Parts: sequence; structure tokens; C-alpha cells
Amino acid sequence: MTREITHEATGPKIVDEDDIAEQGNVAICMCGLSGNYPFCDGSHQVTADEEDGTLYKYEGDDDENVRHEIAEMVFTDSE
Repeated sequence: MTREITHEATGPKIVDEDDIAEQGNVAICMCGLSGNYPFCDGSHQVTADEEDGTLYKYEGDDDENVRHEIAEMVFTDSE
């Protein structure tokens, strides 16, 4: 399945030894949904019932329904 996740960051998240010590056992987020990115916070659990072949957009603007099905994903050049 495919997900579109909007990130609002304008630069990298630098991970240093203080971050890792604070986190304990470290799991790096691979789904892009974590509120504690780049660390996993378990947010990927909302993807458990995604259906194959369906496109999803995850947005934080709706607390009751953060996942929306979308018809297609369109990529454009920024140039």
C-alpha cells in the first residue's frame, strides 16, 4: 500500500547521543507517522488495517479520522 504523509519540517532532525540516551532502546520510524520523528512512537499501528491497492493520506488535522483514502497520487516538478 502507498501512503502520502505531509511533513512540515524545513531541515533535518539531527540525532545525537543525548537523543539516543533519552530514548533507551531506539526504534527509527519507517512509516513517517511518528510524532517523535525520527524515533518510532507506535503511530504505525493505525496502518494495520490498510487494504492492498488503496492509496492513503494521513493528516493530523482531524483527530477522529487521520487517514483518508485518495484516488491517485500526483507528483510534480518543483522547477
